[in-house]
Amino acid sequence: MITSKIFGKTQAGETVTAYTIADGAAHATILDFGGIVQSVVIPAKNGAPTDVILGYNDVAGYEMNGGYLGALIGRFGNRIGAGKICVDGKPYQLYLNDRGNHLHGGKEGFNRKMWRAERVNDYALALTYVSPDGEENYPGQLTVRVVYTFRGNELTIDYRATTTRRTVLNLTNHAYFDLNGEQEGSVLDHILFLDGDRITPTDPAMIPQGGFRDVAGTPFDFRTPKAIGRDIDADDPDLKQGGGYDHCYILNGAGYREYGRVTGPKTGITMRCFTDLPAVQFYSGNGLHQEGKHAYYGKRAGFCLETQAIPNNPNVPEYEALGSSYLSPGEVYSHRTAYRFE
Repeated sequence: MITSKIFGKTQAGETVTAYTIADGAAHATILDFGGIVQSVVIPAKNGAPTDVILGYNDVAGYEMNGGYLGALIGRFGNRIGAGKICVDGKPYQLYLNDRGNHLHGGKEGFNRKMWRAERVNDYALALTYVSPDGEENYPGQLTVRVVYTFRGNELTIDYRATTTRRTVLNLTNHAYFDLNGEQEGSVLDHILFLDGDRITPTDPAMIPQGGFRDVAGTPFDFRTPKAIGRDIDADDPDLKQGGGYDHCYILNGAGYREYGRVTGPKTGITMRCFTDLPAVQFYSGNGLHQEGKHAYYGKRAGFCLETQAIPNNPNVPEYEALGSSYLSPGEVYSHRTAYRFE
C-alpha cells in the first residue's frame, strides 16, 4: 500500500510530500521534490531492516544536494561537452555547471523541481512534470511522466516523455546504493558484475568524445564478479582521470535485460539490475563529502548505476547510433529500469 506524509518545505515555501510504498517487510519512499528515491528498506540475511539508499532526512539536505542523491535527472542525464547541442540545424548553448560542460540538466534540473504525484495502484506512484519550452535553453515543451513501482522487493522506474518541438532527452535516476546499509561508509567490498565489454573513454573533463575501449585486461572488467575496490586505484589513465570509476559502460544485448548484479557481503543483500537502455554510468562515489541520513558520507560511501544513452551522444554520431537522445513531436520516449533486491 502507499502512505504519505509531509516531509518538509522548500526554501520557496512549497510543501514536499514523502510517499512510502510498502510490500511486506520492505518499503520504498519517494519524494515529489526532485522525484527523489529517499529510501529503500530491505531485510538483511539476519532479518534486520536495512536502508540501502544514501540520502537526507530533510528538504534542506536535498535542496543543497551536491551529489544529486536519489534524484531524477533531466533533461539530460550526464554530460554534454561545452554545453552545445544542435537541433534541426539550430545551435543551442546550455548552462555550464561542470568544468565548462553541461551536467545533469544544468543550473536547475529536474532534481530541483516539484513533481505532481498520483497513486496508480497500491504499488505504483506516478510523478509528472511539464518542462516549458526554453527551460535551461532546451527547445520544446516536454511532458514527463515517471512511474515508480515497488513490489516483490523490486523498484521499477518507467520513464515516458513527449515534446512539442524536436529536442534532446536522456532521463535517469541518481540513486546511490550501499547494500550493507547507508550508514556503513564504504562500498569497496561490494561484489559487482557488469555485462559490458566496452566503456567510452573521456577527455580530462570526463566528456566522451568518440571511440570505445575494451574492458578486457583492464581494471574496468567486471564481467567476472569482483570487489569494487579491488582495482579502483590501479595505475590506469582513464581510472585516474575519473578519480575512480565514473565511466559509461556499453551494455551487451538489446531490449529489456539483466545487465548487472551487486552484493553487499555484510547483509547478504544482492541487487539485480535490469534496463532496456544501451548504457549505464557506473560511479563509485569518488566525490561524496556530506552529512547523510544517519552518517557522514565520505569518498566511495555509495555507488551509482545510472542507466542512460551514452553521454554527449548528440555530438558524437557513433554514440548516437547506439541510442539517440533526439526526440521529435509525435514520438514517445519510453524506457524502463529496475533494481531487484534478494
